Amino acid sequence: MGHSPVALVTGASRGIGAAIAIRLAGEGFDIALFDVQAGQETAQAVKQAGRGCLPIQGDVSQADDRRRALEQIDQQLGRLDVLVNNAGVAPNVRADLLEATQESYDRVMNINLKGPYFLTQAVAKYMIRQRDQRPQGRACIINISSMSAYTASPSRGEYCLSKAGVSMATKLWAARLSEFGIGVYEIRPGIIATDMTAGVKDRYDRLIAEGLTPIRRWGQGEDVAAAVACCARGDLPFSTGEVINVDGGFHLRIL
Repeated sequence: MGHSPVALVTGASRGIGAAIAIRLAGEGFDIALFDVQAGQETAQAVKQAGRGCLPIQGDVSQADDRRRALEQIDQQLGRLDVLVNNAGVAPNVRADLLEATQESYDRVMNINLKGPYFLTQAVAKYMIRQRDQRPQGRACIINISSMSAYTASPSRGEYCLSKAGVSMATKLWAARLSEFGIGVYEIRPGIIATDMTAGVKDRYDRLIAEGLTPIRRWGQGEDVAAAVACCARGDLPFSTGEVINVDGGFHLRIL
């Protein structure tokens, strides 16, 4: 069994997931990168931080890929201390609610909600078995949701529904896993500069300048990673089911 703690980060090849993986490597975690893409740049950055890295190519929405990922982690790293459910997609086409398709709904919900839900189930069982070998070990699960968990965007309803589901999944798993000492947390990003938001940059530039967020700048992947690191280090030992907004204050209702 390995001596260093291990974090599994999904969707880690770029954007927020890459920032999380690199930050956790800096915190002393060996990293398992689980993504449909190879993620070579992220893997290189993790290794440059002096940590072990296990790239796993797979689709979180596929049961066989999830099972294979855990098998590889067990065989090659020997333990798993932190799961970060970060993988997610936006609809391929922003469609009005009245025009949205079942195909888009199924794709988004399978990747954003069903996949992480059942990956959490499998990882939780693994973490519970692991406690028999390391009773004093610390473990946690961190879900990356979105301000879309509570902000209605009628042009991407399936995305909003998926993130609202992730928010409830956090509560469910927090309640179920507390007896095993496994904390479950939700990080709720706001407007973050990634590939996903590149297409609406001009619009959000204007909205941010006009005061949409009290902190008047774009969020960065590193902002989200800092919140993840706080949970992963065990800085919140008497909290579970907690939501950490990383949104420049967007969630505030200001008169």
